[in-house]
Amino acid sequence: MIDHLDIHVQDLSRTKKFYTTILSALGGHLIDESNSGLTYQTGENADGYIWFEIGEPYPFHFAFQAKTNSEVDEFYKKALENGEKDNGTPAYRKDDYYAAFIIDPDEYRIEAVCHTKKE
Repeated sequence: MIDHLDIHVQDLSRTKKFYTTILSALGGHLIDESNSGLTYQTGENADGYIWFEIGEPYPFHFAFQAKTNSEVDEFYKKALENGEKDNGTPAYRKDDYYAAFIIDPDEYRIEAVCHTKKE
């Protein structure tokens, strides 16, 4: 159900050492690194891998995995009908990344994403 999770940290090098160590025990590994962030692969699902991003450009948010673009649309529609705030209408962000973003009642950024090819 969880597709990915992004968090912000204070000390990237200390955090890298910590997460590289503990996630290796669970089969996770570092797949991308820049001056401002880290991306770990933490599992696999039917659509690819599940990731965990850490760093400065990433405010805390989490993404739920949808099976279809229609599920992403429905997630977004139901959130708005429930009075939640829009944070990005359903659309392709990349060729295989269809997502919608909302703000929940506690001001968390929530995403629904489907990894399907753009037709």
